[in-house]
Amino acid sequence: MNKISYTLLLAFVMITACNQTQKKQPNEEFRWQIDRFADIKIMRYQVPGWDSLSLQQKELIYDLSQAALCGRDIIFDQNYKYNLAIRRTLESIYENYRGERSGADWDNFMVYLKRVWFSNGIHHHYSMDKFLPQFSKEYFLQLVADCPDNTLPLQVNQSKDEFLGWISDIIFNPEIAPKRVCLDASKDLVTSSACNFYEGVTQKEVEEFYNSFKIPDPQRPLSLGLNSKVVKKKGKIVEIPYVADGLYGPAIQKIIYWLEKAVNVAENENQKKGLLMLIDYYRTGDLYTWDQYNILWAQDTSFVDYVNGFIEVYGDPLGRKATWESVVDFRNDEATRRTKIISQNAQWFEDHSPIDPRFKKPKVKGVSAKVITVAQLGGDCYPSTPIGINLPNADWIRKEHGSKSVTMENITYAYDQASLGTGFLEEFCYSPEEVEMAKKYGPLADNLHTDLHECLGHGSGQLLPGVSSEALKNYQSALEEARADLFALYYMMDPKMIELGLIPNLDVAKTEYIAYIRNGLMTQLTRIEPGKNIEQAHMRNRQLIAAWCYQKGLPEKVIEKKVKDGKTYVIINDYERLRSLFGQLLAEIQRIKSEGNYTAGKELVENYAVKVDQTLHKEILERYKKLNLAPYGGFINPMMKPIYENGQLVDVEISYPDDYVEQMLYYSKNYSFLPIYN
Repeated sequence: MNKISYTLLLAFVMITACNQTQKKQPNEEFRWQIDRFADIKIMRYQVPGWDSLSLQQKELIYDLSQAALCGRDIIFDQNYKYNLAIRRTLESIYENYRGERSGADWDNFMVYLKRVWFSNGIHHHYSMDKFLPQFSKEYFLQLVADCPDNTLPLQVNQSKDEFLGWISDIIFNPEIAPKRVCLDASKDLVTSSACNFYEGVTQKEVEEFYNSFKIPDPQRPLSLGLNSKVVKKKGKIVEIPYVADGLYGPAIQKIIYWLEKAVNVAENENQKKGLLMLIDYYRTGDLYTWDQYNILWAQDTSFVDYVNGFIEVYGDPLGRKATWESVVDFRNDEATRRTKIISQNAQWFEDHSPIDPRFKKPKVKGVSAKVITVAQLGGDCYPSTPIGINLPNADWIRKEHGSKSVTMENITYAYDQASLGTGFLEEFCYSPEEVEMAKKYGPLADNLHTDLHECLGHGSGQLLPGVSSEALKNYQSALEEARADLFALYYMMDPKMIELGLIPNLDVAKTEYIAYIRNGLMTQLTRIEPGKNIEQAHMRNRQLIAAWCYQKGLPEKVIEKKVKDGKTYVIINDYERLRSLFGQLLAEIQRIKSEGNYTAGKELVENYAVKVDQTLHKEILERYKKLNLAPYGGFINPMMKPIYENGQLVDVEISYPDDYVEQMLYYSKNYSFLPIYN
């Protein structure tokens, strides 16, 4: 639940001298954006500081990066049970089709293939809606005709014709698996969602199944169901765990192989112990081991670091099952100064929070934060990636042992570089002064918001005794992201920020405030199709905050919508009052979470976060279309190549490929370990 999406960058992603670390990025002629299709742009990111790493550090990063790539098939299968079959079929067409590779039909085929790669399946990575090919079923069958049978994922005793009839129906029929994650509370969330965490069961059956578990220690509850699939066998509901000798076993065994290699070059005993415990967890699936690993990981301050496991629950409508992900990184010591200051003052922030004292942590423990340089992305963090992470997710671990937060500065820098000169600010800012503030303070404000959100927001507050982390169900993710955002927004305009030397003046906070409100009320709508509601958790979070504050501040015109030259804009008339509203909403959402008040959480989300003003939406889409921009972005990874002399590793070279298709095919060839049908 604790990842910040790259969408925070939409409002303003411009370079500034305020961020000194960006000056040290290599190769200013680097080509950042390398591909564009549908609503997506593909970028590259650099790994500054690589040449300064020791051989041991490079080897450790390489081993962890291989582990990150070995889980690629898992996320495809988790997103939808037939994604691997679809991906393999499309790749077979690309590799074997002997006809004309030009014209509208072929171009549309390539767009569809690239979208499947990007979204790790046939559902949009953000809206969760199934996307359909822009070519005909007849053309698809023509393409497949050139594919040898042994290159297609035919099931046992299935003819090619039977296979084609079956898979073309899945691909082209909009009624089949229309939504990967359905959050419509009026429906059965399990049977209405195409994600592959449940099979043959209903929402009620799943909830009753987990409610039947006895919790040995209610103060330290296990994350039940985190690493398993729930199915009904012979009328009985059972879990199938994700373990080395179980579901996803072939991929997990490869992950273990590379983690074991990483153990041999770990930086210290603590890191080594954590890796060994992670390996043990992958072999046993034991959730107690997972918790103990997370405690070790949160306390590990090694220079080289990683995320690896079944972690985030955005992909499960019930907020219980985790998708597999990995990030490999190393610390940016210069930029970490900012997050170090924040984490060292964590208790002050907690004590001065506007929430009810009952929900405050009397003693904040183990809050560590750093700015990192990403070296590899995998699973649910690739190609679309967060810009910040705060883990572990278990509330009791945060309370008793603390958490670790990271800001991915080389990723945000890549977004900045790819967005220069787009005209986005000029189109949606109300005044030239607003544009100038965004350019001057935007990146600093955005990074500070990310730091506060991750370092402190997610780790703040506490649940009342006996309240479950899953109490808010399908509203948990949106409310948790809103809570962390509000914590950051509330404190950004506190004079403490200047006192700590984090910002030069409160104009930085004002820049973030107007960008956030503009995005929540207007510009994020560029990601929504006409007539649709908002379903993605981060987008719900942002509209919830912006719409609630707009509504509550109407009598005083705290936030005002203005029309100029037929275009709608938003302005803030009273920044201090807006900060007060942020504090009020933070207090209410913290109460909802701490008490596990599902009804109040549902009311807040449904009333403010879901519905879209269709008239405004149409206007925003028309204005955005003229800019010819892609609202979503993702990355291809650097390539690492071990260099040997006389059988001895002497270096690991890094390079930056610029062919999206080539990388995807390379990954499919070299990191496909799962059977097509699990």
